[in-house]
Amino acid sequence: MNFDQSNALFRRAAAVIPGGIYGHTTPAATIPGSVPYFAASGSGCRYTDVDGNTFIDFMGGYGPMILGYHHPEVEAAANAARQLGAAFNHPTSLLVELAEKLTQRIDFADWAVFAKNGADLTNWSIMVAREVTQRPKILKIRGAYHGTAAWCTPGHGGLIPSDRADIADFPFNDIPALEALFKTHRGQIAGLILTPFHHPAFADSVLPTPEFVAACNRLCREHGALQILDDVRCGFRLTTDGSHSLYGYKPDLAIYCKALANGHPISACVGRAPHKAAASRVFLTGSYWSDPAPMAAALATLDIIARDNIPQKLTALGERFVTGFLSLGQKHGIALVSSGPASMPYIRVADDPSFLRTQHLCASAVAQGVFLHPHHNWFISAAMTETDIDDALARLDRALSAPLP
Repeated sequence: MNFDQSNALFRRAAAVIPGGIYGHTTPAATIPGSVPYFAASGSGCRYTDVDGNTFIDFMGGYGPMILGYHHPEVEAAANAARQLGAAFNHPTSLLVELAEKLTQRIDFADWAVFAKNGADLTNWSIMVAREVTQRPKILKIRGAYHGTAAWCTPGHGGLIPSDRADIADFPFNDIPALEALFKTHRGQIAGLILTPFHHPAFADSVLPTPEFVAACNRLCREHGALQILDDVRCGFRLTTDGSHSLYGYKPDLAIYCKALANGHPISACVGRAPHKAAASRVFLTGSYWSDPAPMAAALATLDIIARDNIPQKLTALGERFVTGFLSLGQKHGIALVSSGPASMPYIRVADDPSFLRTQHLCASAVAQGVFLHPHHNWFISAAMTETDIDDALARLDRALSAPLP
């Protein structure tokens, strides 16, 4: 597989952009030299890079493409709104319609606000928790990703100790550690922010135990702290109404983004009525945050997710993919480990602490036209069919036939 154009573009990018390509899409986070660096087009569950290579895509833009690239209904809705203009002086009626849709869809939601990225609203949500409680401390899961702000970034540069002076973390599912933090910081905790299940990079996904969920609900209630559910990555993939309903969380605030508008830039935070006044006092704005096209795309996407019961479809396709992939590992004598929900699976080579063998496996998959990431959970697309899954498995059969280091 040839990546000459990708490499040439990266050399140009490196001359004018710090790092060439930065953030989670940097080649350094995948397998440099073995994956494309620049995309050209996409349709359904496949995308094509600038060298003309086409891939069955199990990343979907790191999650947004729940319905697949260029979904006709979503694009028609976005285009219709775009024809009327963008970034007006005022929001359009779509702002109200989308807020109403979310409060009708999500059982605990009494209000909603919108931004562009998940990080916009995870940052805002902890400010709301502090405004509601008049307390400084935020508890978070160790290793969880909530965005790029200094209080939670996984990076290292530009940070000073005070950035995280009021942030305390603990291991996922560790009830005694959570209880100890509530005890240590009694009367100072504004909120607990967590993802529905733990999906760290460079590690297996971990589902919550019922006891852990119950402890989160109980401790927040007993201590008057807000429970903030970062449903950015999982929202509307596991259920049609938010991931809290699957696992039993009782959030005060929840943030959605990736699957909300099938790739169009918009995020949402919903909350309970008692926190509405405090939320109105925490400043929130952006020049492009009321752009109507992404709101129209979100309305269409939410309708399709409910109409077609997309989470159920993703689960069925994911189970077919995971079962088939693990069987291929057995066939080729390669022990594989699977974790996470079937609709958001992560599969790696067992006993591979350096990820070298997993990287090699993913590079071989890419060479066969199946895009997998060695360090991040994957995403099943509703644009996939059983035929697409079987096509991907046939390609992975060839990829697994090559010896691993």
